[in-house]
Amino acid sequence: MKNVLNRIIISFFKQIVWICIASSCVFMSCMSTKSITYFQPVNPQIDEMVTKIETVYTPFVKSGDILSISVNGLDKDDREIFNPPPITATQHTQVTGFVLLHTINGFTVDTEGYIVLPQIGKIQVGGLTTQEVEILITEPLQEYIKSPTVSVNIANYIISVLGEVARPAQYVIPHNLITIPEALALAGDLTIYGNRKNVQIIREFEGQRHFARIDLTQRSLFESPYYYLHSGDIIYVAPTAGKLTSTDRIYQVSPIIISSLSFLILILNTLLNK
Repeated sequence: MKNVLNRIIISFFKQIVWICIASSCVFMSCMSTKSITYFQPVNPQIDEMVTKIETVYTPFVKSGDILSISVNGLDKDDREIFNPPPITATQHTQVTGFVLLHTINGFTVDTEGYIVLPQIGKIQVGGLTTQEVEILITEPLQEYIKSPTVSVNIANYIISVLGEVARPAQYVIPHNLITIPEALALAGDLTIYGNRKNVQIIREFEGQRHFARIDLTQRSLFESPYYYLHSGDIIYVAPTAGKLTSTDRIYQVSPIIISSLSFLILILNTLLNK
């Protein structure tokens, strides 16, 4: 009796192993190196190439931005008048892939492109770069601070990464400059199911919403106007057909496993009742 029972159990587990092996082989056959390798050359025989970097993206201050302004000078008492700026909004912090809210210290750019600074008053900053804002603020500060130096950043410079990545979340970019590969690296790279040839970028610009698709397997990515990400950009990585196929396969294999288990239970009950 015991030998019969052992043979049944061994036979059952063999079936399960073969099902798993067959499923893995089918899935792996759907994947190819060409579909998952980044930045492939036009000619595989000549991999070395040099391209000129034409321009690096420079963000411009716009309505709704929150400017983090740091003022320094020779006199500590004078510069404390301007630091820290008032609390005006909230931002996000990444904690193990999740996003938490906390306060931002900064100056909000109003609908007309102005900010209001202590002592100085209203200053038009809309449409300027952060470097231009630094120069603009430094001049009137000389009346209040000896040898002032000013540092300006957009504190709510946030991008969103969604879809088939390891850590989908919103990410704050303190240095206000990030590329698509850097953003995906920040999100832990694409999962094995991420479609490298179908990465969508959603951007709001001058009252319009733009949609673009990026192919990470091609080096033409580096020439794309979406290579440098803007504040508020959304990256969505679509799943491959392999994920959908593997999900369907689970539903196909599950009845077989359940039937096998039911059959085993029936056999065991029969043997135990004899």
